[in-house]
Amino acid sequence: MRIVDYLDKGASLDPAAPCLTTDGQSMTYAAVRALSFRVASALASRGVRPGDKVAVLSANDPVAFSCVFGISRAGGVWCPINPRNEAAENRDLLELSDCSVLIFQRAFSGLVARIRDELPRVHTWVCLDADVGAEVSGAITWEAFLSGGGADTPEGPDLAAVDDLAMIVGTGGTTGRPKGVMLTGTNLETMTALTLMGYPFEGRPVYLALAPLTHAAGVLCFPVLCLGGEIVIMRTPDVGGFLRLVEDHRVTHTFLPPTLIYMVLGHEALDSTDLSALQCFWYGAAPMSVSRLEEALRRIGPMAQIFGQTEAPMMISMMPPADHFRADGSVAVERLSSAGRPSPLVTVGIMDPLGGLVPQGDRGEIVVRSSLVMPGYYKNPEATAEASRFGWHHTGDIGYLDDEGFLHIVDRAKDMIISGGFNVYSTEVEQALMQHPDVQDCAVVGLPDDRWGERVEAVVQVLPGRTVDAEELIAFVKARIGSVKAPKAVHVWSDLPRSKVGKVLKVEIKSALSQS
Repeated sequence: MRIVDYLDKGASLDPAAPCLTTDGQSMTYAAVRALSFRVASALASRGVRPGDKVAVLSANDPVAFSCVFGISRAGGVWCPINPRNEAAENRDLLELSDCSVLIFQRAFSGLVARIRDELPRVHTWVCLDADVGAEVSGAITWEAFLSGGGADTPEGPDLAAVDDLAMIVGTGGTTGRPKGVMLTGTNLETMTALTLMGYPFEGRPVYLALAPLTHAAGVLCFPVLCLGGEIVIMRTPDVGGFLRLVEDHRVTHTFLPPTLIYMVLGHEALDSTDLSALQCFWYGAAPMSVSRLEEALRRIGPMAQIFGQTEAPMMISMMPPADHFRADGSVAVERLSSAGRPSPLVTVGIMDPLGGLVPQGDRGEIVVRSSLVMPGYYKNPEATAEASRFGWHHTGDIGYLDDEGFLHIVDRAKDMIISGGFNVYSTEVEQALMQHPDVQDCAVVGLPDDRWGERVEAVVQVLPGRTVDAEELIAFVKARIGSVKAPKAVHVWSDLPRSKVGKVLKVEIKSALSQS
């Protein structure tokens, strides 16, 4: 399937049903579909041909998201660009993916102006919501762009076979120039099928998108759309607004990373919000505190974990709401630190450094085989070969499979700390710290040490209005996981540095601690 086929499937169920809703205003399936034809026609009139790359730079916005379906209908390749990136990173992504068209919001015209002259391959610059010709040389308005095509252009031939390239997604440039992950129609179809078979969907779903549509929140729209569901789009993150929308729209499905879930748990309106329509509250993108997950199960309800990565989107393993509980209805605490079971269409192995698969229960790198896995990195055969050694996709995560078949991720391979000859997994230390009632979030890193090789240090963010004592926290961790794994020092920061999708940036933390 092409990306646009999910929209068309939903429209076939009820073209008058609400499709994209923002600020209380809805676009029906018929309206979104009609706009996708106009965008496809306008792109074709600008010389875009099947396989050409088209980027969208926008905050969460229904018209911007509608462009994704127009790009697909034209046979183009969608290149999502995160508006929170720095200008240089977005320039690198646009250059890397050979983009020929950039559609952007006026709010980012300053960013676009800074990189405009460094992107000679981009021949069409379109502003969605204003005339910015004076700010961005050669930029045309949305109206001028659409007028170049036909309003009722019939659909052309089948431009994209199942395995044709659908997206190029940047990995993020925190450790150098970004890589472009190629995702095909098959990759997205596998992800969608796994979502629909693995999680509860009763009736027409209502999905609330607060997280950026350029990332997980965006691709999770596809299974909702093919059921004729409604996508409620939040333009800007706001926890209070999120809770109001969950109640007002009878939201059935949503996704947040753990950091935002912690904020939801801390919001004064949570316990008075009607969450009874929720069927599935996905969490993922980073490890979640077991103690906070227990609290979320009690106060929010149907929590559902997803584990994946850009190269194998979303569904390497899954833990639907029911798997959080035992048969007698009690919380299965021993499972809460896991990433669920490997998905039905995914084979997961645990591999040693020589390419051998280790026995159940032993630790090693998590490797994957599936039609979920990307074909490779765009124009980067060396990185592709590295990621697919021994015929498996390498996730870079260290983990193991337990006796019930649940996958446990103990650390990123690059984050494992070797202290005094012992392997210390940072996530295990973080889970211990997060059990403290005053800790909102934390990160654990290894720093060079003349005696130990590496020493364990932690940075914590405390809950609003709380205070903590560093020595007390160290003793707290020692009592739970022992002195070898306990941090040698704990630093209290007002906030933790995070990536554009909310992941804690341990590289920046290590750099700051090394210089202090």
